[in-house]
Amino acid sequence: MNRRTLLLAGLAAPALFGLGARASAEGTLAVQRSGRLRVALEFGRPPWGYKDDALQPSGSDYDTALLLAKDLGVALEIVEVSGPNRVPILLTDKADVVISTFSITPERRKVVAFSVPYASAVQYVAAPRTMELRQASDLSGQRVGVTRGTTGDGALTKLGDPTIEIVRFDDESTNMTAFASGQVDVVVQEPAVIRKVAERNPERGIEQKFTLAEFPVGVGLRKENTELIDYVDGWVRANVANGKLNDIYRKYHGVDLPPSILNG
Repeated sequence: MNRRTLLLAGLAAPALFGLGARASAEGTLAVQRSGRLRVALEFGRPPWGYKDDALQPSGSDYDTALLLAKDLGVALEIVEVSGPNRVPILLTDKADVVISTFSITPERRKVVAFSVPYASAVQYVAAPRTMELRQASDLSGQRVGVTRGTTGDGALTKLGDPTIEIVRFDDESTNMTAFASGQVDVVVQEPAVIRKVAERNPERGIEQKFTLAEFPVGVGLRKENTELIDYVDGWVRANVANGKLNDIYRKYHGVDLPPSILNG
């Protein structure tokens, strides 16, 4: 698939989603007038975004993007990104929104806007079961792989331990390949990804050690795009309430959304 791939997401008429939403059946939003929604999405982060065995887009973020485009009544255009370039792609108007495991952090809020959370992401420390790692202080002196620019990278950096050798990779797949092959013995990653790598590399004896950080995940938008922010906030609340976003999350992650999202 090309970096920018147009995918029809249905032409259903847009609806109102709560008092804050300004979209209407007449299509008052710029994305509705353009007839497309450009979504920045990373396909190297299963189960959030990945290519299936037929190399077709899949994942919970992909299905979330499909649902949003359908409800807006526009075509979905995917802009493939990596973790580090999600913000630049958005700020340079190469995408309208980011739906790509985009954790809501104070640092990111300085430059982009976020919708209310539609999911939650956990960053685990994983290593071979022979390694005794129970808490963050046990990472001292270790060589730890992480994807550059992610919340895991930020959480690891904030430990402020100069003895930790942080090995940053440009995408999730490279990070996990290095971990699976033994280039790094410790990794910071989401649980679903760790489980998959452990299943594919049983000889490594990989297991999750402890939670390094947990972050709410939102749709990223440009701060000046206030009408779209308003719409997406209402859309998220409505689709959490009606269960559609929980159904998507459960389909790919195997569990329900956490109470902090369902009751938020």
